[in-house]
Formats: sequence, structure tokens, C-alpha cells
Amino acid sequence: MGDLLVGGVPTDFDLVQAVRRGDASCLGLLLARHRAGMYAVALAMLGHSQDAEDAVQEAALIALRRIGDVRDPDAVGPWLRMVVRNVCRAQLRKMSAVPVAEPAQALAMDRSGGPPDPAEVLDRHALRDWIWSALEDLSPGQRLVTMLRYFTDVTSYEDIAAVCATPVGTVRSRLNQARAKLVGALLSSADRTHDDATALSALHRRLAVQTLESAYRGDLSDRWAPHAEVIWPTGKRTGPDYLPTAFARDTSAGVRHELFNVVAGREVVIWECALLNPPEDPYHCPPTAVWVHFMDQGRVGRLRLHHPRRR
Repeated sequence: MGDLLVGGVPTDFDLVQAVRRGDASCLGLLLARHRAGMYAVALAMLGHSQDAEDAVQEAALIALRRIGDVRDPDAVGPWLRMVVRNVCRAQLRKMSAVPVAEPAQALAMDRSGGPPDPAEVLDRHALRDWIWSALEDLSPGQRLVTMLRYFTDVTSYEDIAAVCATPVGTVRSRLNQARAKLVGALLSSADRTHDDATALSALHRRLAVQTLESAYRGDLSDRWAPHAEVIWPTGKRTGPDYLPTAFARDTSAGVRHELFNVVAGREVVIWECALLNPPEDPYHCPPTAVWVHFMDQGRVGRLRLHHPRRR
């Protein structure tokens, strides 16, 4: 991974090539880089933050298996979002098997026409060492359902439950726990690769949480430059002192802001938030809001708010 950083920030092409050589930290970086877009797709399609998070985690594990199928490494972002979209479609259609971004027949069946051996699937994959190590860190129950779900044709919850002699609910729970652990391990490998960037993002994430909490209380944080301005999605320009008023209006309508991504640079800091509408008014606000902060000597000189288009 160090070689990729000699010329600066690695491109998607660089990261995909490194992943194909077996570098799990680069897959973690790709997922971290594109997670916001993946989550936005899932949230727009499923409309519920936990369902969206589950879909992103499911897509991440599919990417773990299928990253070698990416035809254009420069377009890995759209490919990851397509995987998420297919996972969401599967959930919406209440299908048991999880479809993937491209035809999976080549991986789903071995030469004899039967389901593949999980060990053979892993051994054919560039990340096999990382995968084996990560699987061994799971509990026995989590390991079994994960291997069945992602490395065999026994993919339906009902079939996995039959194999494991456990209720379907237990299978779902174990898979959720295993997904979270595996995706967390991938992202933490990316964190270890970029300690400085991670520390900066962590700092701004804490500031983001504090600022949102202050706005809900009707307070204004002291992180603004003296002549700071806020540019709203409509083009309206105000000072930052208008933010608590806007939050109060959302709160009275039952809307909550849920921070799900922070991208921090020295001059630009981006927050992404899910806008959780009340059940009785599900379209009160767009599903997401993007906050783009332009920094001025450590304080916010300008904030531009944006609502991505619904997909």
C-alpha cells in the first residue's frame, strides 16, 4: 500500500489493482471512499436507515468476492452502487437469493455442475488469506452461516436455517452480526493504512455530532468564521445563526438528521446526513443532505447545503 501513496492519493484504478493482488486494506479504502454513495442508493430505495445499512454491508461482502469481475477499475464506484441497487431490489422483491452486479454463474457452479466447495471459492480469490483470517475471527455459528450465504448456493435464509438446524430468525441475526464484523474489519484495515486521514476524519466527525446536537438545542457552535455564510439548496443565503431556526422547523415536523459520513480535508469538509422523516409524512424532506464546509483558518467560512436527486 505504501507504494500507492508515493505519488499522492491513490486512484480507484490503483486501489482495484492492489485489491486484485490481495491487499485487503485497499478494498477497505474503496469501500470507505464510496460508502456514502452506496448508502445514498440504499436509503433512497429502502427508505429506512437500518435496512440501508444492512444492504451496504451485504454489497460490501459481495464486492469482496466479485472485485475481480470489475471490467473498468476507474468505474468501480458505479459498480459498487450497482451492487447495492441489486441487493435493494432483492429486498424489495422479497427474494431469498441475493443477485449480484454481473452474472454469477461462473462462480456459482464448479466444472462438474454442482455447488462449489467454499474452500475452493476462497482459494481462487486474491484476498483468500484475509478472508480466511477474518472468517476464523467469527464465532462458529456466524462462520457457518456466512460461508453458506456467500460461498455456496445455499443462500436462502430458509435453506441455511435447515442446514444449521436453527430458526430463520437466528440465521438473520448471525448474518447481521457477521456482516458487521467483516465489513468493520475491512474498514479498520483502511484506517490503519491512513492514520493521519483517519484522525482528521474522526476529529471532524466529533465536531459534526457536536454541531448537530447544538443546533437541535437551538444553540450555535463557535466554529464559524466572523463573516461566514450558509448557502441553502434553494440558493438562499443566510448567516449561520439561521441554522437553529431551520432545525427547529424540522424537529417540529418530526424530521431527524442522522450523520452517516464525514470526508475531511484541510480546506473542505463534507458531511452527509440521512433525513429521517416521520412515518405519517415520509416525503417531508429529501432522503439525504450534504453539507460542504469551506474552511477558513480552521473555522467554517462558507457552508453549502445540497439535496442529491432521488434515484
